[in-house]
Amino acid sequence: MKNQRFDTLDAMRGLAMLWMTGFHLVFDLNYFKLVTQDVYRDPFWTWQRTLIVSLFLLCAGMGQAMATAQGQSWPRFWQRWAQVAGGALLVTAGSWLMFPNSFIYFGVLHGLALMLILVRLTARWGRWLWLLGALAIVSKFIFEHLLQSGPLAPWADAFNSMRWNWLGWISQKPVTEDYVPLFPWLGVMWWGAAVGAWLLKQQPGWLARPMPQALAGLGRWSLSYYLLHQPVLIALVGGVSWFFK
Repeated sequence: MKNQRFDTLDAMRGLAMLWMTGFHLVFDLNYFKLVTQDVYRDPFWTWQRTLIVSLFLLCAGMGQAMATAQGQSWPRFWQRWAQVAGGALLVTAGSWLMFPNSFIYFGVLHGLALMLILVRLTARWGRWLWLLGALAIVSKFIFEHLLQSGPLAPWADAFNSMRWNWLGWISQKPVTEDYVPLFPWLGVMWWGAAVGAWLLKQQPGWLARPMPQALAGLGRWSLSYYLLHQPVLIALVGGVSWFFK
């Protein structure tokens, strides 16, 4: 089973990429004023973003469980981690050029880089991952209450500052184009690792089911696709906007 790819997992990741592309297409059309959609506040769009990130991080957690079970070495892990961390730096640089007042300093790749290390270290904790995931998710809402009207209210500004808001224990969302803090999203990755470990033991056949290769292939190149799709979309939509001015 060493280094085996699972088409089902890759196809799930590919689906997340396509869904994300549709979301970002609407975002870009709105940015260039070709459509009018409140992608920041309309629940139709905010819930889609939540579901897209959830599917992506669930797949990432499943992938870590499977890589650990297959005996992935730490050097191999760090090689992949460096690619994710490098991608996060590129996202920060690119978003700062386009959105200097709301650039991305802790988006999905930044959060993923930190969570990958934590999930890798705990991937063999079995059923405890379900509990850890639940606690991580619930902690977000507990701290939100404590910071808004509870005993932690005097420290709300500190928790909301850029220095600490990467934790996700905030009372006010920061101004940034993408924000995927440690909590509650680490909980989703832990649940993904729990699902992946369970599938390997109980339903390995489900993971090996044949899937559309275009979708699975996209999932295998998800990081490259993630980094390239927005610059391409922005160039295309911006070009259309300029042409029809």
